[in-house]
Amino acid sequence: MEYTEQHKARILIVDDHPIVREGISMLINREPELQVCHEASDIKQATLANKDCRHDLAIVDLSLAGLSGLDLLKKLHVDYPELPVLIMSMHDEAVYAELALKAGARGYLMKQVATSTILYAIRLILRGEIYISDQLRTRLVQKMTGSKKEASPISSLTPTEFEVLHLIGMGLGTAEIAFKLARSSKTIESHRANIKRKLNLNSASQLTHFAINLVSPIGSGGEGLGSGQPGQ
Repeated sequence: MEYTEQHKARILIVDDHPIVREGISMLINREPELQVCHEASDIKQATLANKDCRHDLAIVDLSLAGLSGLDLLKKLHVDYPELPVLIMSMHDEAVYAELALKAGARGYLMKQVATSTILYAIRLILRGEIYISDQLRTRLVQKMTGSKKEASPISSLTPTEFEVLHLIGMGLGTAEIAFKLARSSKTIESHRANIKRKLNLNSASQLTHFAINLVSPIGSGGEGLGSGQPGQ
């Protein structure tokens, strides 16, 4: 579908940092064929917003208060399968992008990219295509062709194990993770043991340290919109 000044693309922004939402909104609303229809800080607000406005695109952060952006992505993919989602995150695409794409995202952006790249990705996805960076595209091609011999041990984790690892890195204990994922504490302990084995970690403290480093912002510009060029 072609969007124009008379028929603008309606966009939902989901991020729990007001200053980030404001910055992205200002960027988008300057474009003649784009407009931010709603902003939300968590899954509950995002769900209500999407019921109020039939959005053409949702831009979702991975780190949200309460459940994660991956949880929202999965929910939107089930409840609104026609709604494309662009993940914009401070988390390293080398670790998170493939997981997000498998969960139904139509693109993945690091928050450090240039504003021109954000607009490029938005327009590409609105045309029905998928946005990934040149670096990620190269990595995925190498993986598909088997030309990259050494795979990250994280790739051996199941989606649930990865989610448990992510929540550990966000400071949650076993009981809290069990509640969020609707599992028993015994099941979460089993996942923790499997994660330690697969990542060759010898103790709970090593697991926690690894998980915290995994979810930490990449670089000093974590929440900013830095420099870079649109993908080709």
